[in-house]
Amino acid sequence: MDVRYTPEQAELRRTARQLARELGPRTVADLDDDKRARRLAEAVRDAGWLELRDEGEGGPLASGVEAAIIAEALGEAVADASFAGPVLAADLVRRAGARLQGGAVVAFSPDLLDVATVSGPATASPLYAVDAADAASACVLIPEGGGYRLAIVPVEGARGGADLTRAVREIPAGVRPAAVPGPSRLLRSADLDAWRALGLALTCADLVGSMRGVIELTVAYARERKQYGVPIGSFQAVQHLLAEAQTLMEGASSVALHPSWAADDLAPEPARHAGRVAKAYCARAARTVCETAVQVHGGMGNTWDCIVHVYLRRALLSSRWFGDDGEQLRQLERTRLGVTHGLS
Repeated sequence: MDVRYTPEQAELRRTARQLARELGPRTVADLDDDKRARRLAEAVRDAGWLELRDEGEGGPLASGVEAAIIAEALGEAVADASFAGPVLAADLVRRAGARLQGGAVVAFSPDLLDVATVSGPATASPLYAVDAADAASACVLIPEGGGYRLAIVPVEGARGGADLTRAVREIPAGVRPAAVPGPSRLLRSADLDAWRALGLALTCADLVGSMRGVIELTVAYARERKQYGVPIGSFQAVQHLLAEAQTLMEGASSVALHPSWAADDLAPEPARHAGRVAKAYCARAARTVCETAVQVHGGMGNTWDCIVHVYLRRALLSSRWFGDDGEQLRQLERTRLGVTHGLS
């Protein structure tokens, strides 16, 4: 594995960060600016980023590394535009050999661990579409033979969830899935494992971006905010907090590179394993980093108008999406150590 970006990937990263910084929210009040949000969503769509995992010549149009580059850039700016949700849906649809028109995302079980499976004629419990601001439909799986058939359910209702930048929309129980138009093939376990590996890679990249963005914001605040006539960044206790946050972010950035590469270059099982290892580290690090940012901001950090809570909220959703650190460690115990009910 070569962790260096190609010239094209480096340019993609530069462009994505520039676009996200220019059109993303700079303050909490900017989240209510519908005109700005529409411009950002249109820019993401016009750049072709939502089509990165569409069908190309013998595979997706772009690799997991390129998709992770965009996810990290959007996370760094807490950009309120749908990306991971539509990209994951496009990847799942591609693996099923199907075609969908219009915005689609993936419906998840209530714990957000995995794509929802509908065994009967209708959904038995509420499902949740993540990152689904403008989506009209959500993908679900229907067991058939030795695999799963892709189907869709409508996405309606208002957005919700703690994350103020990505919509989580509830799909109520009792909805009847509809068949995907046109031909499609059964999804096997390997297909779903490879798709889950991509999901873990994208959520890890988003967490790295969120950490990078909130650290930059907090360091700038520590340079400007004064107590006793000097910047608080000159206090050793604050320096230690920020140094630890930077160390955690750099570690997360390093470990997140592996699953983004592995999503396309390793077999499904080791790719998913790489994602689990990275997610366990990134989820735990992101909570510490974002909570440190709130602490360094002092009393202001606990107010609605301070944007650091937007980073924390985003990190909490990305941590839970496809499983938090505890879930990943439990799965690694089972697969790597053969432990079924936890270590004694």
